[in-house]
Amino acid sequence: MNKYIYYNIVFRILGIVLTALIASMLTFRLNQWLYLVLGVCFLIWQTISAIYAMNSTNRQITFFFDAIRNEDSTLHFPIKTGNRAIDELNVSMNRLNDVIGTVKMQNRTQEKYFGSIIEHAATGLLTFDENGHILIANSASRRLLGLDPLTHISQLEKVEKGLSFEFKELSQERYKLVRITNERGSLQLSLRATAMTINTKNVTLISIQDIRNELDEKETESWIRLIRVMTHEIMNSIAPITSLAETVSGYFADGDEIKKCHDLDEKIISNTVAGLKVIRERGSGLVKFVESYRQLTHLHEPIRKNVDLQLFMEKVKLLLSSELNLNKTALAIKYQNQGMKIFVDENLFSQVIINLVRNSYEALQGQENGMIQINTYKSTNNQTVIEVIDNGPGIPTELLDQIFVPFFTTRESGSGIGLSLSRQIIRKHNGTISVKSQPGNTCFELVF
Repeated sequence: MNKYIYYNIVFRILGIVLTALIASMLTFRLNQWLYLVLGVCFLIWQTISAIYAMNSTNRQITFFFDAIRNEDSTLHFPIKTGNRAIDELNVSMNRLNDVIGTVKMQNRTQEKYFGSIIEHAATGLLTFDENGHILIANSASRRLLGLDPLTHISQLEKVEKGLSFEFKELSQERYKLVRITNERGSLQLSLRATAMTINTKNVTLISIQDIRNELDEKETESWIRLIRVMTHEIMNSIAPITSLAETVSGYFADGDEIKKCHDLDEKIISNTVAGLKVIRERGSGLVKFVESYRQLTHLHEPIRKNVDLQLFMEKVKLLLSSELNLNKTALAIKYQNQGMKIFVDENLFSQVIINLVRNSYEALQGQENGMIQINTYKSTNNQTVIEVIDNGPGIPTELLDQIFVPFFTTRESGSGIGLSLSRQIIRKHNGTISVKSQPGNTCFELVF
C-alpha cells in the first residue's frame, strides 16, 4: 500500500478517536450537552470525509482496472492534485499503465510477425475448435483446398465429400494421406494434426502439404533404379544368348550359304550342343526373372485375421529349423508382451519373417558365434514392433538405399526380390519396414 495513503488512513482514524474522547470528556465534566452535539457533528463529518477519500481512491483504482480490461493504454492520471497520497498513487498507476502499454505493443508486434510467417509459409496451416469453427487458415491452406474464405470445417465438403470428417478424425490419428480433385487436377495431401488447449478451449492444428511432386520424384527415381537393375539382369542373359546364337549360326552357314552335312564334324556338333545348352540355361534364367517380376507385381490382397504372435513365431521357427542349420547359428525369439495379437495374412506375413531370417542366416555363413534375435513388443504409442537382428558383418552404407529396389542383389544366387516383396507385403498390411546396419549389428524393424 502507498505509504501516504496508509498515513492518511491512520491520521483519520486517530482524529475520529480523539474527537470522540474530547467530546465525551467535555460533555461529562462540564455538563454541557452542546459539546456532545458538536462532537457528534464533527465525527459525522470526519467519517464522511474518510469514506469519500477511500471511495475516491477505490474509484480511481477501479477506473484504472476497467481501462486495462478495455485495453485503453491512453489513460493518464494527474500527478499534481494537491494530495500527496493521491499524487503518488497516480504516478504508480501511470508507470504501470506505460509498462502494460509497452508489453501490449510488443505482443502485437510479435503477433503481426508470427502472423506474417504463418501467412507466407509454403505449408498450409489451419486451426479449428471443437465446434468446427476455423480460427486460422493461411493462404497456403486456402490455395491447396481451393476455398477462400474458409471459416468452418463443413466447407470442406465442397472440395471432397467426407473431407470434413477426415479433418475432424485426424486429431486422433495424427497423420493421414488424402486425395482431392479440383480444377487444378488431383492433389495428394499429407495431413498432420496436433491437439492443444488455448484459453481452456480445445483446438486442433493441422498442417497441409501437397506431396504430389515429391511422390512423382520418388516414383521417377524408383523407376530409374528398377529399369537400371532390370536392364543389367536382362543384358546379362541376352548378350551371351546373342553371342552364342551368332557363333552357332556360323557353324552351319557361311554368309548367306548354308553348309553341307559333310562339312560338319563332331567338334562342330559338340560345340553346337554346348552352345544350345548355355542358351537354354540363360533362357530359363530369363524366364525365372520374368516370373519373379510377375510375383512382385501380382501380389494378392492380404486376407487378414487376428493371429497370436507367439504361436505364429513358434510355427515360423519350426519351418526355419527344417530348412536352416540352426546348430551353427542360434535363433532366439523374445516376447516383451505376452498374449500379443497381430492382424495379418498369416501366409504372406510368414514369407516376410522367413525371408528376413534367411537373409540374416546367409549373412552369418562362415562366422563363428552367429546369432539371430527376433524381438516383439508394443511401442509407447501402442504400435506392434517386430525386430530381426543379426550380429553379421552388416550392410555397406552405400547399399542401404538400394536393398529394397526390385532385383537388386549382392549375392550371385539371389533373385533380388525378397526384400522388395517383403516391403510390398508389409505396406499392404499398412505397416512399415526399415533397416539400420553397422558392422556387428543389422536390424530390420517391422512396425504396425
